[in-house]
Amino acid sequence: MSEIVVIGGGAAGCMAAITAARHGVPVTLLERNAKLGRKLYITGKGRCNLTNDSPVEQVLRNIPRNSRFLTSAVTRFPPEQVKAFFEQEGVPLKVERGSRVFPQSDRAADVIDALLRALRRAGVDIRQDRALSLRREGEELLGVEGERGFYPCRAAVVATGGVSYPLTGSTGDGYALAQAAGHTVVPPRPSLVPLEAVEPWCAQMQGLSLRNVAIQVKNSKGKTIFAQQGELLFTHFGLSGPLILSASAHMTDYETDSYRIVLDLKPALDEETLDKRLLRDFTQRSNQDFHNVLEGLVPRLMVPVLVEYTQIPAGEKANSITKAQRRRLLEALKGLRIGIKGPRPVEEAIITAGGVKVSQVDPKTMASKLDPGLFFAGEVLDVDGYTGGFNLQIAWSTGRAAGEGAAQYCLEVDRL
Repeated sequence: MSEIVVIGGGAAGCMAAITAARHGVPVTLLERNAKLGRKLYITGKGRCNLTNDSPVEQVLRNIPRNSRFLTSAVTRFPPEQVKAFFEQEGVPLKVERGSRVFPQSDRAADVIDALLRALRRAGVDIRQDRALSLRREGEELLGVEGERGFYPCRAAVVATGGVSYPLTGSTGDGYALAQAAGHTVVPPRPSLVPLEAVEPWCAQMQGLSLRNVAIQVKNSKGKTIFAQQGELLFTHFGLSGPLILSASAHMTDYETDSYRIVLDLKPALDEETLDKRLLRDFTQRSNQDFHNVLEGLVPRLMVPVLVEYTQIPAGEKANSITKAQRRRLLEALKGLRIGIKGPRPVEEAIITAGGVKVSQVDPKTMASKLDPGLFFAGEVLDVDGYTGGFNLQIAWSTGRAAGEGAAQYCLEVDRL
């Protein structure tokens, strides 16, 4: 009999199992897929952006929801210790733009292989099975009921992920287990997800990637709820790319609110400086058509879009552009407005927002405050971060905390 059953063989579940087993407590890890870490294979475009090389305060600033709940877990197992863990397990690492941490090999498989080695060395019993329910007798946890058998235990760690990328096994099983134990589950919704645009001209620029641009997300009251500089991508449905994925985490209420994105194509230039540049370009190229001058200002795919947006005829000579027309172009370059219909489906989201309500979970041990012997880790909790390795950092930190918490719980039960 294992003292602890960890449900879910993703990042958080593997870390919880390794941690608990290293405390000398027998652990069984249940994973419904034939292979562990299927979602890890696709993170960072198959390269596995496994954390962000930042101090704890910076990590918490990149977690827009319930970051205070994570303070203890991230402080006790911060990025520097995550890096040390994987390097000790034989995965040399590198730090890239935005402090993103990757394996030097650029292979997510190396991260998963390292976790497998650590699990086996720690003596974790890995079983392929899907957990169906927790069996209890009064307040005492008796074990986990699976499709293929019953697994007796004193503590269980639920680390089943959210509902994004369901083909990897994230189908919301953990929510049902939590609710059956009396927990409140904040309704899951997509986060870090591409956005569908109102304007059809986004599709005209499909495949165009813009770097070093800035966006503001405004709600129906005109309040800026998110602002950042970075990279975005135009798609056939609207917008994607790192900037957009991070922005989506703040666009939480499509039922009663609406959102638009204001895109600054020239964030390095203030309006006065940009206006002087436009005036100079129009003067130097006075006999050229407006669309030819635009090609010196923006990528070619954007030219017909800006012609339509500004309502300045493509064939208008530069020396005929009026001050009012130049002002319209300036406003378009500094504030191209894009209405948002809503997010793409949850199946396309990198992570799920929502999950087990964190006020019902001990932030130090990840223990349920309602059900003795029950612990949670990773995306099943109502926490999520921006792109850049922050969500995997949440998984490692909460997995470590849950593994320690479950082991200590079992050791204390033994002493009673």
